[in-house]
Amino acid sequence: MMRSSELAAIVADRLEAIRSRKPLVHHITNLVVMNETANATLAIGALPVMAHAREEVAEMVGAAGALLLNIGTLTPATVESMLIAGRRANELGVPIVLDPVGAGATRLRTDAALQLLRELKVTIVRGNAGEVGVVAGAGGEVKGVESMGVRGDVAEIGRALAARFGATAAITGKRDVVTDGRRTAYVDNGHPMLTTITGTGCTATTIVAAFAAVEPDPVLAATAGLVAFGIAGELAAAKAAGPGTFQAALFDALYGLSRETILEKCRAWVEPSP
Repeated sequence: MMRSSELAAIVADRLEAIRSRKPLVHHITNLVVMNETANATLAIGALPVMAHAREEVAEMVGAAGALLLNIGTLTPATVESMLIAGRRANELGVPIVLDPVGAGATRLRTDAALQLLRELKVTIVRGNAGEVGVVAGAGGEVKGVESMGVRGDVAEIGRALAARFGATAAITGKRDVVTDGRRTAYVDNGHPMLTTITGTGCTATTIVAAFAAVEPDPVLAATAGLVAFGIAGELAAAKAAGPGTFQAALFDALYGLSRETILEKCRAWVEPSP
């Protein structure tokens, strides 16, 4: 078992690595929150690029530390670009982080998420419990892009996804759960204000991708990203008067996140899966 204090030190070390190395995170992503996720990537210390055209995605992946695929505003052309970029990422050993936004809400989204998981070696899948449950084949209900519930234990749903596709599942909710089937991490950092603005799930995925660019262990990368994002949410909520000021404060909190704050506020641990 990895205790919270030990995990906190890893999160702080990897945050310093992001800020010193400034890895490029290549996004093929949700048009609704593209600006927000680009700013969050900069705030944590990495570099964002939003390149969607099939003619350039393979070349762009060659310079990236991580590839983020987000199906939030999906078209068939976007899926084609994701597959081209993903195949090149697999060739180069670049980690892929998939956000299956709204999987289960429509056939296009569900089929696209499953196609990406079947045809690419995805490193981490970050989603809510409903989305991950759908792609894992473990049951899940999604309305629009919101999880309406799942059948069974969230950690078991994550382990089902890991067993089916070999990817680490990072499931966000009141308590975040990260698992590769062998180890399961639990993250209690975060704040209800994160549900009051659009795109915080997509932003969490961006922060996870930044950590995946500097940490080769997917469980540790996903857990570190969710700890950092959750702490930033707590700090932002303490200063915000409402959703508008919360969003600005969230960027500030990501930018100002320190080793000392992480060591003090980390509430997460990793244990062997049953």
